[in-house]
Amino acid sequence: MGCGMIARYAHLPCIKNTCGLELAAIYDPNPEHLRAAQEQFHVPQAFTDEAAFFASGLDAVVVTSPAPFHLHNVREAARHGLHVLCEKPLAMNDADIQQMIDLMADAKLMLFTGFCYRFSPVSMQIREMVRQGVIGEVRSQRLIYIWNLHGRYETTWTGERIESPRRVGRMLEGGPMVDCGVHQIDLARWWTGSEVVRQQAAGAWVENYEAPDHMYLHLDHESGAHTMVEMSFSYSHTASEPINHFSYHIIGTDGVIRYDRDGWHFEVRTPHGTTFYPGHDEKNFGGMYYAFAEALETGFTGDMPTGYDGLVATRIARQATESVIANRLLSPV
Repeated sequence: MGCGMIARYAHLPCIKNTCGLELAAIYDPNPEHLRAAQEQFHVPQAFTDEAAFFASGLDAVVVTSPAPFHLHNVREAARHGLHVLCEKPLAMNDADIQQMIDLMADAKLMLFTGFCYRFSPVSMQIREMVRQGVIGEVRSQRLIYIWNLHGRYETTWTGERIESPRRVGRMLEGGPMVDCGVHQIDLARWWTGSEVVRQQAAGAWVENYEAPDHMYLHLDHESGAHTMVEMSFSYSHTASEPINHFSYHIIGTDGVIRYDRDGWHFEVRTPHGTTFYPGHDEKNFGGMYYAFAEALETGFTGDMPTGYDGLVATRIARQATESVIANRLLSPV
């Protein structure tokens, strides 16, 4: 449900290529988006009519519409008895997400959140290393993703230079921590197996949106570990040659795990020496869909992020963003 950029870039090709899944039908109220997706991926059924989509013979639904429509999409899927994988953020507020969780639970259906970062081989290996105590007990995590969100401006077919609609849309849905930071928040909980008990945030405004476009979030876990997440949509966003930085640093009582996407550098340093591992992209939609297919086949969640995982990560990200906005309003001009 929803045939925009993220669906065509990631979800639709992965569904087509995942053993055990069949791309049976797509839905989008925008006929141009729908037609482009149907032609590109050779989908047998395509609908602008929601009722016809749900009547087309489905077992599960993937929701990739804009976040304000997620609650409605999930409500209809629950009404038709269909399991759901929903893109992040699950909804625009906690109440809507909780309603989604309750609707699916009452219908005895599975609701999953599209946290594809979990399924990167790097992320999966970090999870296993932490479980095995390779670096002792985790005490600190630094998860950094600072980039330009494809740049501030784009040029139309008429040659006019305008602010990128993709950028505007994602800032209006909550900004970098809500949009992308939820991945890092989910990893922090998943890797440590420990809930967040305290949080504190700070932010900066490079552009004049309501939400800050560069944020820092500090999380204290029940285990005693601390996580720092840094997120930006404005890092070299007007540069002719933009750069970005993506890295993980997991610091334990007996070693360090370090991953840097630049060169896919992945290493573990302990008293026994330094070991280098193959790197990989930080995302893995294909791995997520393999796990999704397995969950649909067996009825067991496995490593799939649940609706509750989506609720917790989104709540933390929104509360952090709202606190930074409130503090800015209280600051002298």
